[in-house]
Amino acid sequence: MTATRVDTDVIRHLPKAVLHDHLDGGLRPATVVELAESVGHTLPTTDPDELAAWYFEAANSGDLVRYIATFEHTLAVMQSREGLLRTAEEYVLDLAADGVVYGEVRYAPELNTNGGLTLAEVVETVQEGLAAGMAKAAAAGTPVRVGTLLCGMRMFDRVREAADLAVAFRDAGVVGFDIAGAEAGFPAADHVDAFDHLRRESVPFTIHAGEADGLSSIHQALQVCGAQRIGHGVRITDDIVDGKLGRLAGWVRDRRIALEMCPTSNLQTGAATSIAEHPITALKDLGFRVTLNTDNRLVSGTTMTREMSLLVEQAGWTVEDLRTVTVNALKSAFIPFGERKALIEDVVLPGYAAAL
Repeated sequence: MTATRVDTDVIRHLPKAVLHDHLDGGLRPATVVELAESVGHTLPTTDPDELAAWYFEAANSGDLVRYIATFEHTLAVMQSREGLLRTAEEYVLDLAADGVVYGEVRYAPELNTNGGLTLAEVVETVQEGLAAGMAKAAAAGTPVRVGTLLCGMRMFDRVREAADLAVAFRDAGVVGFDIAGAEAGFPAADHVDAFDHLRRESVPFTIHAGEADGLSSIHQALQVCGAQRIGHGVRITDDIVDGKLGRLAGWVRDRRIALEMCPTSNLQTGAATSIAEHPITALKDLGFRVTLNTDNRLVSGTTMTREMSLLVEQAGWTVEDLRTVTVNALKSAFIPFGERKALIEDVVLPGYAAAL
């Protein structure tokens, strides 16, 4: 099947996997409006459609710092048990409706404590909401497995606390760890004690790198901090000249280190110039383990179906390419090998075979 024959309806029904998606960046606009009213938070608009458009336009600044600033309104409605339960459950149901069969959701618990919840209470509440969503999705015949990544905010001083939480909840739905926030000026190595702790406790982690900062941030994330995956990583192309890989690019490809690539988000933050020229295609063709992700569905106005469709329409991707990145994601997921293998063999490969 060629790319020109892959329509959106076919893509919508393909089984998908997403590794890089932020909980506070994926709320339903109507939910933001309703919860904001209940807590007395003022929004740019109270019309859900207008709010969705506002998010997308505000995020298209080409600047990561301004992009991050759009989270003010979603975080404002995620400070209570009610808000966290609802947004977590709806998160899962929205993934299921988009054909996602495996997802990893990430968030920073320290950003959800303004209403009086403790860090542990935040994690417990989110896990309760995710479990409710998974139960409803399974009952509806669209099962989805969702694991949680806890984030530390690299520009603050609570990263080690977040790492401790990931260790404490690793048998209660938390499958890994990440650091997020503005990259430039806030090196991952500032938090190496947290990463050392995670390695000692055998908790896997990914690190945002190579999005708003250069090649050195990827090197630091891998060779100093020991990350098993890289969030975004588009700047790895700085180490590739005329198809020839430098030492770091070769390390990433040859060790099968997954790159969690987010095309639409990268356009918004200025990390890429167009879908057609986004590095994900060239890196895929060079044999890197690239994965396709949404990053922030509300902020970027996107879904996995949309991300796949854009690559088909503007970068010439085929169903085989979509299958490749889906299998790549599951191979690098932070869940046990048996679960990954079963999802690939029993769900993903049969789903794509039906579309070919």
